[in-house]
Amino acid sequence: MSNSYKLSDYLLDVVKYMGANDIFGVPGDYNLQFLDHITHRQDLKWTGNANELNASYMADGYAREKGFATFVTTFGVGELSAINGLAGSIAEHVPVLEIVGAPTNEVQNNGALVHHTFGDHDFNRFENAHRQLGIKSARLNKDDAVNQINDIAKYIYESKKPAYLILPTNLVEMEVNPSLKDKIADLFIPASHNVEKAFHEIKDAINNSHNPVIIMGHEVDRFNLFEDIKNFSAQNNIPVLDLGLGKGNIDESFANFVGTYNGEISDETINAYVENADTVILVGAKLTDSVTGGFTQQFAENNTIAISYDGASIYGKAVDGDYHFASVMEELSNTTLDLSLPAVKANDSNNSLNPSDAKLTQSFYDQAIANYLNENNTLVAEQGTSFFGLASQKLTKGAKFFGQPLWGSIGYAFPAALGNQIADKNRRVVLSTGEGSLQLTIQEFGLAFREQLHPVMFVIDNTGYTVERVIHGMHESYNDVPGLNYGAMPNAFGASDDQYDFIEASTEKELIDAIEKAKVETDKFVLIQVNMDMQDVPEQLAKTAIAFANQNK
Repeated sequence: MSNSYKLSDYLLDVVKYMGANDIFGVPGDYNLQFLDHITHRQDLKWTGNANELNASYMADGYAREKGFATFVTTFGVGELSAINGLAGSIAEHVPVLEIVGAPTNEVQNNGALVHHTFGDHDFNRFENAHRQLGIKSARLNKDDAVNQINDIAKYIYESKKPAYLILPTNLVEMEVNPSLKDKIADLFIPASHNVEKAFHEIKDAINNSHNPVIIMGHEVDRFNLFEDIKNFSAQNNIPVLDLGLGKGNIDESFANFVGTYNGEISDETINAYVENADTVILVGAKLTDSVTGGFTQQFAENNTIAISYDGASIYGKAVDGDYHFASVMEELSNTTLDLSLPAVKANDSNNSLNPSDAKLTQSFYDQAIANYLNENNTLVAEQGTSFFGLASQKLTKGAKFFGQPLWGSIGYAFPAALGNQIADKNRRVVLSTGEGSLQLTIQEFGLAFREQLHPVMFVIDNTGYTVERVIHGMHESYNDVPGLNYGAMPNAFGASDDQYDFIEASTEKELIDAIEKAKVETDKFVLIQVNMDMQDVPEQLAKTAIAFANQNK
């Protein structure tokens, strides 16, 4: 490779500047030349995946820690394999860039019958599919490629949403001006926004309330608005709750944090804050069925002030004037209201456990996992028993949490957890997943051992798809899954004996012993098989399943 500056180099310099030090994906003949530009650099690492879907999940988990991620696929077969994961990133507002290596522009324009196509001369199908999903896309052309890259980069930076970029092979080695590298920082200078009118309208509305509460969603994390909410709440004694979609956005040891809200199925002490509020300040949130107890939230548009990336409204009416999400939140951060509210009395929950030789239950498991976490842990919960049981647990100071309750793609959590672990190896990821979910993406054990990752992984073995069982078909065969030998997995996927520890827990004491061992074995991948009864489900899942079942009637 020559020392001249190529379009690929510029694209990768932009990616690096945006915060991605690791690039995921799968090689294919349309992206191999581009991959050379990654592997020949000292400041970027290529981390190849077992398949493209796993790459998209892993990038999503990485971006939730780093604020941005990139993965690379080949045209057609590769990008369609990944599209489910990228769809999850747009559903849950995660900034991920997919780079697709594609046939030359000449081949595409001529409609040649090349491999990885439908053989129908149409090269627009796959890009159109992504556009149909609302994913910003660009097919680079030689006359405007740099501007197209810049446009995509600025979009991701400003919106925190995913995007899709097609890199034809004829542009990979295209010479560009080396001085472009010096101008990359200019792409990310924040624009100034005059939000005074919108801000004062929101402030006045809150001032006219008597008993407000704040409920946070996932966009608080994407736009780094934790401190703004903390400051606003602390200065004005406003209780703060989060939703499962957005949990872990704020330090849950914060004095004014009172719990994770999930509609009517939340604990009564948490519900009381919402029921007694005359105004709910909804920040960066989507009120989806999975995090509102099946749409049982105790507030409506006529007592909600909604502030989010897409706009703001006060009791159902859009605010006037220029609006910008982060700018409005920054203004609120420094605001002292005219209200005189009493100090928030947070719920002091006692999570002490007294383990016995009793058979392990979901309730004990959820509390034990919550107690295990420290400020250097990120808890990742697969949708199902793991998410519904753990999302209601209060996090210790500094601990983080995420799942995928809106998109809810089965198998997401394992690769997402590994991506999150790669993003920050100084934090230790704790993953809770079910054996049914794991079987969809189990191939990434190979990557975990190859990259010498040391997460703690709990696999709940309860003989099948328990979340589906409680919705419908408790004893139907379609909710069964094959029983696997998890203790054999590490060696089968290339681990040496000193790289991992496998522990099986079926009683309360065995789980606590396994957790204590995992705390000490920080230099190993700790895999813990947790055995529980088929019909043992978290209380919130049991209640939510009824709502899900009713939606499907």
